[in-house]
Amino acid sequence: MAEGLQGHPGGSLVDRALEYLTTGPADSTTLAREALGLRHGPPVVADRVAVALLGADPRVRRLGDGRWALAQLSLGSPKLSDCAFAVVDVETTGNSAGRGDKIVEIAIAAVTGCRIELLYHSLVNPERPIPHFTAALTRITSAMVQDQPTFGEIADDVMAALAGRVFVAHNARFDWLFVGREMRSARDLVLHGPRLCTVDLTRRLVPGLRSRSLDSVANYFGVEITDRHRAAGDALATARVLRRLLELAGERGARTLDDLRTLGRGSRKRKRSALPRSMDDL
Repeated sequence: MAEGLQGHPGGSLVDRALEYLTTGPADSTTLAREALGLRHGPPVVADRVAVALLGADPRVRRLGDGRWALAQLSLGSPKLSDCAFAVVDVETTGNSAGRGDKIVEIAIAAVTGCRIELLYHSLVNPERPIPHFTAALTRITSAMVQDQPTFGEIADDVMAALAGRVFVAHNARFDWLFVGREMRSARDLVLHGPRLCTVDLTRRLVPGLRSRSLDSVANYFGVEITDRHRAAGDALATARVLRRLLELAGERGARTLDDLRTLGRGSRKRKRSALPRSMDDL
């Protein structure tokens, strides 16, 4: 069975460890340093902390070489042909989930094999005014959302659309942070599971493309975007871009989800921020 996204009750240090392990196995020292913020402790202390946090957690396995891995990942990477993808797009009141910005629209498109369908779409009442710049960009006004459901009222439907699928978005960290924060607030659930970013995949598979905005990538692949800067239109366009990227990855030998995660990474010269510089980059 292919791995997919799940939601689990919260617990901050464990959440951070699980989040880090979605990128692959890690030893105790790396996990303590990168996920838990314990940057100067000796390896023996890092291992004790990791064992205390993760040793009895059924979502985690310790591999034969001592590294920690999510239970699903430790069973082997699924074939891409067995994966179902949930392509997510959110429109928000601003760029910062950590500073109180909220989702005003969400759409989830499913990609399974060659089939693309819009699984879920809703306007969302953020329970606060929508700023003028957001309204100008998205054409979503406070009046449009005042009678729409809050995220808490749609959280179960959103989780049902995401569950068991690989989370995908154009600039995935942005959408993941917003959906994760809303889900935590509404249901005290922490999302964990595999995710892919079509910006990152484009960087690695089409390295000569100067701009990786959704407009630029869609134009490169001949994908039409209808209703730009609205969740449904952008999610469906990103889903079609994902299909083309998966085809390119297959031509370069990617057969599993792990292959896709690591394809071309050796050629990257520097790490770039996963957050957009502005809403126009989305």
